[in-house]
Amino acid sequence: MTTDGATPADITSVVVRLKLSLLRNGLRQSGGRRAAYVVSAVVVLLFGALQLLGLIALRGHAHAEAVVVLLVAVLALGWAVMPLFFPGGDETLDPTRLVMLPLRPRPLVRALLAASLVGIGPLFTLLLLTGSVITVAHGGAAYAVAVVGVVLALLVCVALARAVAAANIRLLTSRKGRDLAVLSGLVIAIGAQLVNFGAQRLGSSGLSQLEPAGDVLRWVPPASAIGAVDSASEGSYGVAVLQLALSAGALVALIAVWARHLTKLMTSPDGSTLQSATDQPARDPGTSGGLARLLPAGRTGTVMERSLRYVWRDPKTKAAWVTSLAIGLIVPVFNALQGTGSIYFACFAAGMLGIQMYNQFGQDTSAFWMVATTISSARDAYVELRGRALALLVITLPYATLVTVLTTAMLGDWPRLPEALGLSFALLGAMLATGAWTSARFPYSIPQEGYKNVAPGQTGLAWISIFGGMVSAALLTAPVIAATIWANVAKNGDDWGWLLLPAGAAYGTAITLTGLHLAAPRTASRLPEILTAVSKG
Repeated sequence: MTTDGATPADITSVVVRLKLSLLRNGLRQSGGRRAAYVVSAVVVLLFGALQLLGLIALRGHAHAEAVVVLLVAVLALGWAVMPLFFPGGDETLDPTRLVMLPLRPRPLVRALLAASLVGIGPLFTLLLLTGSVITVAHGGAAYAVAVVGVVLALLVCVALARAVAAANIRLLTSRKGRDLAVLSGLVIAIGAQLVNFGAQRLGSSGLSQLEPAGDVLRWVPPASAIGAVDSASEGSYGVAVLQLALSAGALVALIAVWARHLTKLMTSPDGSTLQSATDQPARDPGTSGGLARLLPAGRTGTVMERSLRYVWRDPKTKAAWVTSLAIGLIVPVFNALQGTGSIYFACFAAGMLGIQMYNQFGQDTSAFWMVATTISSARDAYVELRGRALALLVITLPYATLVTVLTTAMLGDWPRLPEALGLSFALLGAMLATGAWTSARFPYSIPQEGYKNVAPGQTGLAWISIFGGMVSAALLTAPVIAATIWANVAKNGDDWGWLLLPAGAAYGTAITLTGLHLAAPRTASRLPEILTAVSKG
């Protein structure tokens, strides 16, 4: 008995019904959310079904066991990291919402574990696990082991996610924890490139390269549960029992860790916000940190400091910057590693970072009114835009240079380095110019809550601002692009290629200043419209 008149079975059914109610009520909030859920469910289940058929087709292949063991290990890794990057994806992941109820940890663990099996994710995992055991199972004993193995592997994945979420729930529900979600873009970008790189390597050398990893992972839960099916197919029943025991032991250990963290969460106060004011060092409100001392005096330095603080503190701005920095480096570097890259791919970094100049006022949200009150002329607007552009250059200029030099070093194409740098600087200048103009002409609001980066009804503005600006930036960079092409095709072009570095830098500077001067009067004249647009979130 856990509560008066309530059995563990009753608690389990109540929590499962609660999970279904949360799902149902969430879908009732809006037609758009319901349509998005249905579409995502269909896509995920269709992809899972195709994976199931693909794994079945792999049956009988010499390296099938290594493939499915590695697949299950990656699947478990995904379950482990998902709560860290998407803590708000499942309301029942936060057990602190049940603190006021008279529940004991063990029945609560069983109830939450059962509720965790409800959803698209567990069903997708079940499809992959089913396809994996069908691929390697041969004989009645193997199929009997497969049933146990699928159940164990699924429970280990779910328990792993729950244990990770419970161990980090205080962090995940804090502001710093929400900032952790900005790394999801980095993880996804790197993961996609790693999968692409690995697929190309496997396509060129075959699946035999997976055997060493498979030999190790077949003893690591929950992949060991699938390895047990292959062992039973080969008649090694003792080995199969040992591998199942490893997964069962991992499940017991995860549940014990989960229960211990639940007990701590349900019985201890949250002291994350109880830090004494005396612990904070005294600071003169009139002084600034070390970064501010390096910035220019006057309004320019103030605007730069504010913009840089947005990058460091605002979750949405930080997410955009982390993703741009990651993709700007990954695309040229991974293409260079694969031997299919070009030194001009390094311009991707300048392009991705230049996008951050677009919708500059959207990151201010309704607080833009404080900026608007300080702008009384086109000159004030110009200084405001110039400060924001300079803050962006503090990060983008050295980073674009670093990516270009690194790509050049990997390809060994040092004679083309001045051309690539000049083209990157010109493209960055064009992005800053068009970004300043579109920030004034097509501003839109960025919601502070949730994962949407555009307020409802402003999607068209966002598309026009970003993609229209990118096309315009490419057209503005056309003179430098033409000069680069000439340097590569002309008979004596190599002798003049080094001039593209100073020419590209000068062109980028000139086009940036021109764009700022053109955008300033429009910004000063549209302050009320900009404030209305960026306040919708």
